[in-house]
Amino acid sequence: MTRISEVGDPWLDAGIVSFSTLSYRKNHDYWRKWYPAHWISESFPGQFRNWFYSLLAMATVVDNSPPFLENFGYATLMAEDGREMHKSWGNAIEFNEAADQMGVDVMRWLYCAHKPENNLPFGYNRADEVRRSFLIPLWNVYSFFSTYANLDGWTPTWEAFDPGTPEGPTPQSDNPLDQWILARLNQVVARVTTTLENSDAFGATIAIEPIIEDLTNWYVRRSRRRFWKSEQDSDKNTAYATLYHVLVKLAKILAPFTPFVTEVMYQNLVRSVQEKAYESIHHTDWPMADSAVVDEKLIDQMALAQRIASLGLSARSGAGIKVRQPLAKVLVHVNVGRAELSDDLIAIVLDELNIKAFNFVEEAGELVSYRILPNNKLLGPKFGAQFPEVRAALAGLDPGEVASKVEGGEMVTILLGGEPVYLAPEEILVETQPAEGLAVAADKMVTVAVDSVITPDLRAEGLAREIVRRIQAQRKNADFNIEDRITTYYLAEGDLAGVFRDWSEYIKAETLTIELVAGESAPEAYTETHQVEEMEFTIGVQQVMI
Repeated sequence: MTRISEVGDPWLDAGIVSFSTLSYRKNHDYWRKWYPAHWISESFPGQFRNWFYSLLAMATVVDNSPPFLENFGYATLMAEDGREMHKSWGNAIEFNEAADQMGVDVMRWLYCAHKPENNLPFGYNRADEVRRSFLIPLWNVYSFFSTYANLDGWTPTWEAFDPGTPEGPTPQSDNPLDQWILARLNQVVARVTTTLENSDAFGATIAIEPIIEDLTNWYVRRSRRRFWKSEQDSDKNTAYATLYHVLVKLAKILAPFTPFVTEVMYQNLVRSVQEKAYESIHHTDWPMADSAVVDEKLIDQMALAQRIASLGLSARSGAGIKVRQPLAKVLVHVNVGRAELSDDLIAIVLDELNIKAFNFVEEAGELVSYRILPNNKLLGPKFGAQFPEVRAALAGLDPGEVASKVEGGEMVTILLGGEPVYLAPEEILVETQPAEGLAVAADKMVTVAVDSVITPDLRAEGLAREIVRRIQAQRKNADFNIEDRITTYYLAEGDLAGVFRDWSEYIKAETLTIELVAGESAPEAYTETHQVEEMEFTIGVQQVMI
């Protein structure tokens, strides 16, 4: 070969690659088969003035056509502290090293779940966060399903198995949690399909991440007891069918992003139980959204239920009341839109909060009282000598109305010397005080108050739940299997002895206890001593061979 010395700019040569490497002059039909490129990708800062531009310029001159149909440009990979990566600085991470240590699925999600126009801070701490917040929760749901399905010997059934759609048709269920998670799943499938058709991987991750949260921290947690029922229970089988369908269809959505973890899931969930299944998840069809089950009203109401539950837990926490302690009632005020929940969703909220009764209230003032104050730092310099009049004018307004306007970002009008003066929300301070006997938490949309008065009956029920928690912990410490039946021995006095007696059926049902025995533990039982509310008691647990 010989070197051409008259090279003006190597990017000019790169720009002609659409023609030079595809036999434009020698085999025009072959060139037309592959030209133009459907998609091209490179770092935006380094290439838009070089390669992208030169490709466009050359194609315009040679063929008066676009050399590519889509262009994906992205910003620069940086170290986690925002500095550029350089070997000489010691902060560069070699690709294979990163892939081995953090895992390629983690790397792929880290890249995709980032706005491409922004520089990406890359490193092991960011990778650990992706693993903790995304992949581990997904794997935990898959592991939960696999564990219980194996224990019960449950396997999916298909009327007519299609290897392209191994998740099968959408399951039918009367359970609102099933209906909701299936609606959310198909809502996400539709959104991810649209974003990927528009080459928007980041938009797809925005749609996917919330459903992982919904699946792990709401659906499975709220459905857990359904998987403990008798094997003949129809609701239990419906729960299995629903979660199986969701996991397989979700794995197919995730396959382009996290191809390896989803392949493992597919091999166990599908190929291990269906000999006609395709060899890989990547051979199956892209999932289709079942629009018939996307119940927007149910989705909105469940979002409100989750919001109320979250604020209710915050209210309990702020008052120092454990969730295991039952309470009498929860009161809810919704600032925007219609306050509506079905009876099924109210039951879910009550169970989540461990509360007996639920009521909507029309006015937030029924739950809290407001004290309106001027923001001295802003209004003092603004009004000078007139500031005392401003304070007096604010004090004369209805506190609830002012609080509502400030919360909604609206201006508040006062009269100063007979003339209207408008105060911005940030110029007014709103202090809230819960009504007597209530613990309150709120956001811009919802105010939730829980009755913080604990009656003797509620206290006894709370102690029963505390006892159950201690027995469950002992089961784990004794290395029992989750399905093992046990005999439970107890030594307790006073109020606790009464709780063991009055709540014996509840304690037995919750801990898989066959017999609850008052007295000394059998010698072979695993025994621990506990303390609750300064009362000491001893529990022994012994496996029952059935």
